[in-house]
Amino acid sequence: MHRTESFVREAERWSAHNYAPLPVVIERGEGCWVWDVDGNRYLDMLSAYSALNQGHRHPAIVRALRDQADRLTLTSRAFHNDRMGSFLQALAEAAGFTRALPMNTGAEAVETAIKAARKWGYEVKGVSENRAEIIVCENNFHGRTTTIVGFSSEEQYRDGFGPFAPGFKFIPHGDADALEAAITDDTVAFLVEPIQGEGGIVVPPNGFLARAHEICHANRVLLLNDEIQTGLGRTGRLFCGDWDGTRGDILIVGKALGGGVYPVSAILANDEVMDVFHPGDHGSTFGGNPLGAAVGLASLRVILDEDLANRSEELGSWFMNQLRQIDSPHVKEVRGRGLMIGLEIEAASGMARPFCEALKERGVLCNDTHHHTVRIAPPLVIERETLEGSLPVFEEVLRPGVVA
Repeated sequence: MHRTESFVREAERWSAHNYAPLPVVIERGEGCWVWDVDGNRYLDMLSAYSALNQGHRHPAIVRALRDQADRLTLTSRAFHNDRMGSFLQALAEAAGFTRALPMNTGAEAVETAIKAARKWGYEVKGVSENRAEIIVCENNFHGRTTTIVGFSSEEQYRDGFGPFAPGFKFIPHGDADALEAAITDDTVAFLVEPIQGEGGIVVPPNGFLARAHEICHANRVLLLNDEIQTGLGRTGRLFCGDWDGTRGDILIVGKALGGGVYPVSAILANDEVMDVFHPGDHGSTFGGNPLGAAVGLASLRVILDEDLANRSEELGSWFMNQLRQIDSPHVKEVRGRGLMIGLEIEAASGMARPFCEALKERGVLCNDTHHHTVRIAPPLVIERETLEGSLPVFEEVLRPGVVA
């Protein structure tokens, strides 16, 4: 028996079956490469859903983790620590906001943004108690908490987890006119992904976010920009909203903020929003802990110092053009921005999962999202020659008859 089979059986025996991973067991990573327990090497084209923008085990990030772990790991927010302030200053200045509120996971950051927007609606805008409404997009994915799945339009995410919190309203993603029509006196926020990742790498029309920003400000509504997956260089800008010239009123970040070694997330906003929080209103035992702050600061510096956003734009534009030149009856569309790319499979060719399995057998790791889309999102440190070397694999897998 291969070691892979043994590890898979062990995981399936002891784990809840809430994932259906590809049958590969990874034990080591370096840059954009990973190795499995049987010694096979793979090109990582997923980056842990964009949590590894800086690549696996970036030396500066691992060094920050080790150095801080040798000094202090956790204090809780009952006390100050010597790392949080400098981290939040660097993050706020890079993002262009006056304050940052640190959390741990992306879903926790989204929940924090929702709480901030509602409290702002009551205390600043003057919405009547318990009437605050937030507009969201169909096909959204903002996390897995009960509040968040409650405003998902994906039935599987909701099935069996109700009752759900009220106060959310759907519009089609990318439809600015629908946003304008949906706003009422009770609307406090519009929560949106600049590109829908789990929804299938859905890119809205050019200018949508800029128009949404105008509409929100004209109606005194906060724009909540969920950049957990799209931010920190992934789409060819530091934040995806930069393509439309707006980072919103609350910017939500996570994933790559932890450099692939530690969960770090945050919301960023200016004083009018952040001042609604008072001691005891909100908190997190691990939020802003010194280990996470050290890692977060190192992760941010790598993205800025190595100019990963520009690398993503240059390599992503080139690679998407190369993928579009593959003549295959299986390919419906190649879309994305930067190195956040979706290769949509024609419905007549079946689901995207078998294509990901075939890529895996040939040394390239992608995953399927929203049934028919192969998600391609390698670490932003990847070299052009490495990307070029993967093209024959995609060409082979997309030939007629290779995937049944």
